[in-house]
Amino acid sequence: MSEEEKIFVALFSGINVGGNRIVKMAELRSLFEKLGFGDVATYVQSGNVVFRSATGDAATLTKQLEAAFEKKWGFHSRIMVRDLGWFERLVADNPYPEVAGEPTKLHVYALERAPTPEETARLSQKCTGPESFEIRDDVLYLHAPDGLGKSVFANLMPRTLKVPCTARNWRTVQALLELAGRDG
Repeated sequence: MSEEEKIFVALFSGINVGGNRIVKMAELRSLFEKLGFGDVATYVQSGNVVFRSATGDAATLTKQLEAAFEKKWGFHSRIMVRDLGWFERLVADNPYPEVAGEPTKLHVYALERAPTPEETARLSQKCTGPESFEIRDDVLYLHAPDGLGKSVFANLMPRTLKVPCTARNWRTVQALLELAGRDG
C-alpha cells in the first residue's frame, strides 16, 4: 500500500471517572492493535490513545472506534479522533501562552464542531468568574486561574455550549503531542 500512515490521537470521554466505567489502558491498547493500528500508546487513565493508521480520516476512525469500543465494553464512550496536525495547531494557537507553564490552570476542550456565534455568545454570558476562554474553530481554550476543580464556569460550560466535547489539561496536551511526534 503506497498510502502513508498518519498519526492520530483518540480522546475518550467518560471512562475511568470516579471509579465508574473502568477500562484498563492495556486492554484499550490491545483493542487498537487488534483493529490493525500501529505504534499504539496510551497516556494516563482517562483515555488518550496515540496511534498510526494508513486508512481513514478522523471521522471514519471515530465511528469505527466507537463501535468497536461499545462492542467490547458494553457501553458508549464519545471519542474525538484528531490528527497530529490538529494537535500541532492547537498548541501553536494557544491564546494563553503566559499560563502554559501552569498546566492545571489551562485546559483545552476538543469540540465535536465549531460553535455557532449564538452558542459562543450564550457561553460568554455565563463566564462571570475569574475564568476566561477563547474558541478557535473546534477548540475551546479555558484559563481557570483557580484550577478546574474550583471553576463554576467549567461545570456550566458543556451544558451551556451544547456542543459535545472532551477536556484535557495543558500537561496532557503537551504529553500527547510529544507521544505523537515520537519516531516509530
